[in-house]
Amino acid sequence: MNWFFLIVAGLFEVAFATCLGKAKESQGIAVTWWMGGFLLTLSISMFLLYRATLTLPIGTAYAVWTGIGAVGTATIGILLFREPTDFWRLFFLTTLIGSLIGLKLASE
Repeated sequence: MNWFFLIVAGLFEVAFATCLGKAKESQGIAVTWWMGGFLLTLSISMFLLYRATLTLPIGTAYAVWTGIGAVGTATIGILLFREPTDFWRLFFLTTLIGSLIGLKLASE
């Protein structure tokens, strides 16, 4: 169950980073709403990370959490914010995914 909490925490990390990106692009009251979304998703992500670390090693949990956030946020950046998709960017995202899978397998 703690791996589930960790994965969901990573997805909420992607959500809070996305809220920051949208706040940067917004104006007026929309900025307030995006920042509210940022604070809410940040809080949920941190709570779920805490729950996951009750039984998972902190080093593994933190690495996986940040990895999910990095891959997810980079993917959102490409899809939503039109960030570049050159070979090296995609190559290193792929190696990061492989590293996350390796950490999961090594911690069992």
